[in-house]
Amino acid sequence: MVSTPGGGARFVQEVRDAVTGRAAVLVIGVLVLQLAFVASYVGAFHSPKPKDIVIGVVAPGPLGDQLVKKLDALPGHPLDPRTVPDEARAREEIGARDLDAALVVHPRGTTDTLLVAGGAGASLAQAAEAVMTRAERAEGRALRVVDTAPAAAGDARGLSAFYLVVGWCVGGYLCAAILAISAGARPANVHRAVIRLAALAVYALAAGLLGTVIAGPVLGALPGGILGLWGLGALVVFAVGSLTLALQGLAGVVGIGLAIAIVVVLGNPSAGGAYPYPLLPPFWRAIGPALPPGAGTWSARSIAYFRGNALTGPLLVLSAWAVAGTAATLLSATFRRGHEIPTD
Repeated sequence: MVSTPGGGARFVQEVRDAVTGRAAVLVIGVLVLQLAFVASYVGAFHSPKPKDIVIGVVAPGPLGDQLVKKLDALPGHPLDPRTVPDEARAREEIGARDLDAALVVHPRGTTDTLLVAGGAGASLAQAAEAVMTRAERAEGRALRVVDTAPAAAGDARGLSAFYLVVGWCVGGYLCAAILAISAGARPANVHRAVIRLAALAVYALAAGLLGTVIAGPVLGALPGGILGLWGLGALVVFAVGSLTLALQGLAGVVGIGLAIAIVVVLGNPSAGGAYPYPLLPPFWRAIGPALPPGAGTWSARSIAYFRGNALTGPLLVLSAWAVAGTAATLLSATFRRGHEIPTD
């Protein structure tokens, strides 16, 4: 076989033309993002163990304090027990999302009652039941489980709120990415940034309403009022979208990857969806409430199953992301006025 003079050099040049240095850097970035995705999801979900499940203990006299000490001393510290004066108060605190579960002791019998809330996630209710069943068995007692906030018939595992929020998040960063890369990743001026934010707001209103209608009236997966979930959906979509626009304005097309890293790689596994916070490892449990998927999932469940209780914190988190994303988008447009950089 006869080699063509200069064939090797031409091949190298063809490779450089086909895969530019910039493309190679972006591909390496994609690989890093992919590995981070695997590490985050497997790290969060591979070995769920209950930790500090907040449980109320209803028992007469000093028995309550004794049980709290015993439950608090369980190996691995799966429970964070505290005394509650009566069953009515325990139900009230579960409904307010101050308690994950409650043990109601019946001293005259051999069977106690465990109050849980399936709407907060089936895996959390099951974990509380498993821990308390072992603890009760060790004392020679049985356990009866009562679900005070059961998930809807179309939401068997209590995951519909999580998947609805994930869908809203996906729509938010995809919409923002399309708005930006269709004419360059960095907005050329403040007017264009404002127009893109306004378009994102319109999209957020539509996505919030349509997602709510699909999850609620169409599929019967989530109860709760349409207006509440619609407002939440619009806020989630806009918060994620404005974050994406801000990162694109600051980092160009790489900003899309950064948005995915924050929302998908870190946000989804830490959202408390498949496994609520007491079942997640410490890192994911710590960051989850501060990211849009976690704040959105908690809020959707509160609206659907807990009469809108415990919403202030999560809504402030989502609002903070929306305001910060909007401000950063406008500031990046101001400082880069007239210097739009194409993505290719």
